[in-house]
Amino acid sequence: MEQKNTWETYNAKQLKEVDVFAREYMDFLDNGKTERECIDQIVNTVEAAGYQELEALIKDGKKLKTGDKVYSVWMNKSIVFFQIGQEKMENGMNILGAHIDSPRLDVKQNPLYEDGGFAYLDTHYYGGVKKYQWVTIPLSIHGVVVKKDGSTVEINVGENEDDPVFFVSDLLIHLAYEQLEKKANKVIEGEALDIIVGNKPLVVDKKKTEDEEKSAQKDAVKKGILDILEKNYGIAEEDFVSAELEVVPAGKAKEAGFDRSMILSYGQDDRVCAFSSMKAMLELPAKTKRTACCILVDKEEIGSVGATGMQSKFFENAVAEVMNLLGEYSDLNLRRCLAHSCMLSSDVSSAYDPTYASSFDKKNVAYLGGGMVFNKFTGRGGKSGSNDANAEYLGHIRAIFEKEKVNFQTAELGKVDLGGGGTIAYILALYGMNVIDSGVAVLNMHAPWEATSKADVYEAKRGYVAFLENANM
Repeated sequence: MEQKNTWETYNAKQLKEVDVFAREYMDFLDNGKTERECIDQIVNTVEAAGYQELEALIKDGKKLKTGDKVYSVWMNKSIVFFQIGQEKMENGMNILGAHIDSPRLDVKQNPLYEDGGFAYLDTHYYGGVKKYQWVTIPLSIHGVVVKKDGSTVEINVGENEDDPVFFVSDLLIHLAYEQLEKKANKVIEGEALDIIVGNKPLVVDKKKTEDEEKSAQKDAVKKGILDILEKNYGIAEEDFVSAELEVVPAGKAKEAGFDRSMILSYGQDDRVCAFSSMKAMLELPAKTKRTACCILVDKEEIGSVGATGMQSKFFENAVAEVMNLLGEYSDLNLRRCLAHSCMLSSDVSSAYDPTYASSFDKKNVAYLGGGMVFNKFTGRGGKSGSNDANAEYLGHIRAIFEKEKVNFQTAELGKVDLGGGGTIAYILALYGMNVIDSGVAVLNMHAPWEATSKADVYEAKRGYVAFLENANM
């Protein structure tokens, strides 16, 4: 089938809308480089749009009715929000699901050490990364440190113009003969991804005794960093034990290309779908036939595990609470609601890269500018770990998108035997609901800087709105 470039379908009004939406999205990326930061932005946005906190309603003994909007946050890393529809929830919901975690470097619990006159933070990479891509680039540190008294210190260093940045060093080319003989996955080892955080020793008080001076000189650079942390943040070395610090590329999202048609940024997998899904929920009319739901979760990049991942009971529990406030809850009604729901599992798809053309099936690949992407299945090799949506559901989705004139394309994640990937789709499919993978094509996926088409991001939002308003199987 011949695929038309989405840019060619826009009129002048739509072209302006694309750029406005892209600017909002880029601002979201700049201010949401971790799960916690994304949740803060999302909560502020949905509350401004009239959403109420589910837990507060439960505590106050309030009830829900058609048109009400509620949200629930779990451990500051996952969120689900609902707009109550006219139909009973046991008839099912229309659900958008995406994830807000991205590949990065996590600071270990005992991280700070000194070697060769440098102070380092020891890290453990999170998610699938090409480790060699993370060396010699400016890095920032984001996260929280929770102290023994329960107080929380927020950390965000490396994003402001006057902030210092951090980096992972690499061997100079003049001495790299042996290094360059290694396979790509061994050029930089995981244990070598420690970030340099300082090089200046703590100044020794000249009034100290000789023994005190010698003691002060040991690990003096490390002590200098600890002194800065204590003065600026009130953090001691032992506080790293209860910290969640994420190391990510420093810098803001940028427009890419002379034509400014693309967005280059960290974290677009999968915050591009998360942002578009949230915006789609906010564009719904005051009353919808079915309840609309959006789930934005953590831990997808490491298998959707843990209390904040899609495999937890957080989502199911939240649905049960909403049904209870509507006077509809029973275990059977909950099961019916989930089984009768329709879902778009929104995650990114691999974009065709002509430089590496041999890795793709040109007939079954997503193209930047081709519109929103549908993956009937993901998985690896023989579709291992895949949801594999049924034909009837695909037909239903096609009809909706063609009626609403949403530009879309279909794709697979590269050639059959080259690998593949997973999403949260198979987890929701366990309830028996109709689920299909959808989203936005990304170039440089899982690299520190990923690229998307502004047109595809805009079409994804349009597609999500069309789905929420019209899906009903």
